[in-house]
Amino acid sequence: MNRPQPPRVEPGKTPGAPPSDAIVLFDGTQAALSNWEPVSEKRKGDWVVKDGALQCTPGAGYIQTKEKFGDCQLHIEWAAPTPVHGDGQGRGNSGIFLMGMTEVQVLDNYDNPTYADGFAGSVYGVMPPMANPLRKPGEWQSYDIIFRRPIIKDGKVIDPGAQTVIINGVVVQDNTPIEGGGGHKSRSNPLRPFPETGPLQLQDHGNPVRFRNIWYRNLRKRPADGGTDGQLSPEATTAKRLEIAGQLVKNAATKSGKDQLLLLLESLTYQPDATVTSLIDEVGTSWLSEINATPAAKIQSRKGEVMQVNNAVQYLVKHKCMAPGTSLQTGVSAIVKANGWDKKK
Repeated sequence: MNRPQPPRVEPGKTPGAPPSDAIVLFDGTQAALSNWEPVSEKRKGDWVVKDGALQCTPGAGYIQTKEKFGDCQLHIEWAAPTPVHGDGQGRGNSGIFLMGMTEVQVLDNYDNPTYADGFAGSVYGVMPPMANPLRKPGEWQSYDIIFRRPIIKDGKVIDPGAQTVIINGVVVQDNTPIEGGGGHKSRSNPLRPFPETGPLQLQDHGNPVRFRNIWYRNLRKRPADGGTDGQLSPEATTAKRLEIAGQLVKNAATKSGKDQLLLLLESLTYQPDATVTSLIDEVGTSWLSEINATPAAKIQSRKGEVMQVNNAVQYLVKHKCMAPGTSLQTGVSAIVKANGWDKKK
């Protein structure tokens, strides 16, 4: 209970809305266009904001975020153009490029077959989606992507990276390895290194696909990537144990009787301390005297606290956090045995 608690994150008020710790990349406003930039200066058009959606015009080329990030949870919504034109890869085609390196395909595959690893929701050129949950053209599709970049050090693959993709609430990629990124009609070299961070890119494939509600959350780093969230080094562990023990002793000073005694005993699980052990003897002697002075007719009402202290002491002795045979151990054991509380019913 003394370990750090997870930070509070307020969820979005509606499904798909950004939670409180999300970084919003596009919220439907004209001002949000300033979060993006063209990938190439050699273009004949621009991306524009129209009816709250981000959309390319002919010849606009790829667009990317100025923000760069790595492992993330990404939410993005898109809609294929209507009326429908073309078929196969020529119908509602775009793409979502994580770090500008690996593509999750965007394509109007509602009643529109194409090659499997170029299907909507595919890790393009690597893995077809396991299902086709697309809505009709013109309706909004939601993509939720959990992205883990490959980690390669000194030419050795430490972690191959993976993507999980959920379309309209349906899992279509389940921790799929990225295999270097993928590409058109060929897989990339699995040893292709990824940078630590990169932009999100949206593809201009000649179709006016619309995008909205784009946000991401950073994921905590994996141990292979130098992450320490959820774990501590030996040195940090020692420091944390000292901190917790000190706080327990400090809290104990504001209590009395059984409550004070239990906090002092708990502190020994984090850090042995002669001064605290001496204080336990003092507080324990006083508490035992109070229990022993309880009239026989009322001793049953003290069973709960007596068993709490007894269990704590036995635990500490068992795990060598407390020396056996102390006056507290023998005293509380005597009370337990005298009242038959050590016998299982």
